[in-house]
Amino acid sequence: MTSPTPPLLYIETYGCQMNVNDSEVVASVMREHGYAMCSAAEHADLALINTCAVRENAELRAWGRLAELRALKRKNPRLMLGVIGCMAERLKEKLLAQEQAVDLIAGPDAYRELPNLVSMAKTGQKGVNVELSREETYAEIAPVRYDGNGVSAFVSIMRGCNNACSYCVVPYTRGAERSRNVQSILREVQALIDSGYREVTLLGQNVDSYSVRSDDGKTVACSFAQLLEKVAMLSPALRVRFSTSHPKDMSDEVLRVMAGHRNICKSIHLPAQSGSSRVLELMNRKYTREGYLERIAAIRRILPESSISTDLIAGFCTETEDDHQQTLSLMREVGYDFAFMFMYSERPNTKAARRYKDDVPEEVKVQRLNEMIALQSELSLKAKLPYVGKSVEVLAEGFSKKSKEQLFGRTSQNMVAVFPCGSHSAGDYLTVTPTRCTPATLICA
Repeated sequence: MTSPTPPLLYIETYGCQMNVNDSEVVASVMREHGYAMCSAAEHADLALINTCAVRENAELRAWGRLAELRALKRKNPRLMLGVIGCMAERLKEKLLAQEQAVDLIAGPDAYRELPNLVSMAKTGQKGVNVELSREETYAEIAPVRYDGNGVSAFVSIMRGCNNACSYCVVPYTRGAERSRNVQSILREVQALIDSGYREVTLLGQNVDSYSVRSDDGKTVACSFAQLLEKVAMLSPALRVRFSTSHPKDMSDEVLRVMAGHRNICKSIHLPAQSGSSRVLELMNRKYTREGYLERIAAIRRILPESSISTDLIAGFCTETEDDHQQTLSLMREVGYDFAFMFMYSERPNTKAARRYKDDVPEEVKVQRLNEMIALQSELSLKAKLPYVGKSVEVLAEGFSKKSKEQLFGRTSQNMVAVFPCGSHSAGDYLTVTPTRCTPATLICA
């Protein structure tokens, strides 16, 4: 007798690395309840959109995709449609107000409840759970790496955020900060090593505030620096990365641990957001330009070979031309290797939306963003030129986008290199010599 065909699950993920890891947790939860993954919504019994609410553009893309899936659902009534993640948390009422929009809605802390929500939806009810938790870390759930390269993986070490930056919705959509149990993290990383993975990225909204306390709650039993070292010591063949650091919390201890272990990648993502202390205060970032540059100086002193990347916002509330020029001067002073740059988009219910006027005209935001992008292109090229003609170690991750005759991989400094396949394959460490570069890529002949 043939076994019954399992129901099929399709997940589409928007937004940050945390969302990618969350989708892997969802895949694990649903697999335990009989679902198998599929690669196209057209074949699915259940299609989930894992959404991001940090920027308006991410929400608009999700709404557009949701409209496409609703059209697919009209043609295939058996298809169940759900919205999960940060947008589900923030826009529950709007999603419910649209008749037949979705069958279920689950916030970032409700993924264990997804099977129950599916059961509710099958009875004709809406399956909804967007409650935030102060304890949930999904510590013992082994994520299903269903859409990766088999080489690198994300490992969540904490959830939520306590920083309350005035422009950010994360504290409202992901809740308060809580750190995951140390042993559960080490078990997950060891399982990845045993499965052949060669690189992990430890994830948190602010990894530097990772903290597991002793039973009495009075002392720190494990800090982020200690956790980072424990992970690095699991295998010298495992590369270790992390994201994201906060300038107010990144300690010299973390930098010294990085310097002491060759397999901890020499790459630090340190969001600045603005080069103006006045704007940083409005953003509630809790550091000044001078304080940020002190952290940069510490990185240069303890980890001189490290690359530094950042996040920057153009056109935050009340930003003047002088504030903008201070951001450009910060970029030049630091000499970022690469940067993620965005125009400010007001997010409902944040402190900035409640207290400040979004008063920088759109055309000015666009102009300032374009100036930042142009400058960063110069800085990125300048950062890569010293590697031309120099041997560098890379971890091959897969075929390049342009040719099956080439592989791509990253250096310890997180610089992408493209090189001939030769006898190599994904997962190999190899030494290559770039012959030229673009602002984005080291190119090996």
